[in-house]
Amino acid sequence: MNYDYRIFRIRTSIIGLSPAVFFAKTLFLFSFLSFSQVTSSIDSTVVKIGEQITYEIQVEVDTSSLVVFSEGQTFSPLEMIESYNADTIRSNNNYKLIKKYGLTQFDSGAYTIPRQKIRIGDKTFFTDSIKVVVHNVAVDTTKQGLYDIKPIIDVRKTAGDWWKYVLLIILLIGVIAFLLYWFIWRQKPLTEDEKIAMLPPYDRAKLALKKLDESHYLEQSELKAYYSELTLIIRKYLDEKVYDHSLESTTDELIERLRLLKEGHQIDLSPNTIENIERILKRADLVKFAKSAPNTALAELDRNTIDAEIDHVKEVLPEPTEEEKLLDEKYREALEKRKKRRKIIITSAIGIVILMLTFTGFSLKYGFTYVKDTIIGHDSKELLEGDWVTSQYGFPPVTLSTPKVLRRFELPIPEDYKGSVNTTSFIYGTLMDEFSVAVNTTLYGQAPEGGIDIEKSIEGSLKGLEAQGAKDIVTLSDKFVTPNGAEGIKTYGTFRFDGLKTGNHVEANYIFLHFTSENVLQQIMLTYPVNDVYADAIIDRILNSVELKPITE
Repeated sequence: MNYDYRIFRIRTSIIGLSPAVFFAKTLFLFSFLSFSQVTSSIDSTVVKIGEQITYEIQVEVDTSSLVVFSEGQTFSPLEMIESYNADTIRSNNNYKLIKKYGLTQFDSGAYTIPRQKIRIGDKTFFTDSIKVVVHNVAVDTTKQGLYDIKPIIDVRKTAGDWWKYVLLIILLIGVIAFLLYWFIWRQKPLTEDEKIAMLPPYDRAKLALKKLDESHYLEQSELKAYYSELTLIIRKYLDEKVYDHSLESTTDELIERLRLLKEGHQIDLSPNTIENIERILKRADLVKFAKSAPNTALAELDRNTIDAEIDHVKEVLPEPTEEEKLLDEKYREALEKRKKRRKIIITSAIGIVILMLTFTGFSLKYGFTYVKDTIIGHDSKELLEGDWVTSQYGFPPVTLSTPKVLRRFELPIPEDYKGSVNTTSFIYGTLMDEFSVAVNTTLYGQAPEGGIDIEKSIEGSLKGLEAQGAKDIVTLSDKFVTPNGAEGIKTYGTFRFDGLKTGNHVEANYIFLHFTSENVLQQIMLTYPVNDVYADAIIDRILNSVELKPITE
């Protein structure tokens, strides 16, 4: 509670006075201490909406009395718009103090200015209540032009920098997608070896003979290399089309297998073809191992013989059956699926590595918990980083910034207090939600005798907490000052309750702020989870936003 103090004292000297004179002067001074006169008046009892009313209080006291004028919104239902400094007029041994207030009302009707409380020394005096009539402002439509209601104007919100981050993310995703496509999913041009590998065995053998002709082995008399390439060509062709162990078999083993296949009627090779292949293979063995050196003409003849025998083998090979064709088709499909699966595995592995590196980088910069809560989600974090609302609640107004707008809630008033007490409540959340905000304003029609008992109000708030299921309440208290200088009492601590989600005991914090003036009690109640950095930041932001109407000294 704040007051406008005017302290007046008189100094007297009692040195040298006789006991009788001193006693007489003491009785005279005491009689003055008990003398005082309090009157009140207004400059007009009938005013228009929004017009200022000057309310005046006159107090006549002796020069040693302490006079306290009440301050704050004690004139409800009228609103005090200004409190003027008290004027002092001296008359003989007394002082006349004149205190003025500027009042107004923005709704028409008949109102009563309640009695005002004045303290003089240790005694309390009350002014008389005064009736005021507030009229509507008459508008002469013949002289005052009427205009259409202006249309609603859209207010463009500033875009902020969010689009830069979105653009950066899209750019990074595009770069990564391009790299994955270019190096993994793109159908790359076939290399020379890949093109050759895709040719049928016959075409590969013919192409190999052509390349052998283009080599310079014979010109450089490199017969060993020449015959190695020549025999490799015929062996590869036989390995793929006739006998699948032709590459690792010796010459005798391969020829023996060809004769067995002919005798078994598995392939109709002519004896001349088998003899020609045997002769060339054995000559190649002599060149490679016995260092035999046939002339160039014989080597060219052997090359032409191999070319002709490849044609003979192709001619006698049976046509592939439908089953063999189907198996080949299934093999190609399986091969394609294997390639696609390999691409998917590589892409997934790269994606996981990128995500892990990104997560690690953001964790090092912002902290692991923050990144985890951003990805998974966290109720308190969403409230902290959402769009906050700054509004005024109740009358006299309490300015508060909260993550969500508070909704008006009608609290029941006991029958004994109906008509003498007016309450307004604005609430978000409940105790069972762990995080909640409530603003309560209680306006007394007449200030309680001795003022509002703030300790009893705090005790009532704690009992209300218990009524909602709170247990093991730990209570601490401290002085609280709002950013604009209003003083109150901060009650805070922890409590436990049964959570709806788990059914187990949940521990939470609470903060109660109580502010009082002459006939107004204002309460702000907060509950929030323990060990929650986001909730702590929310509460700090709310407390730093609390503003009450500035108190005029």
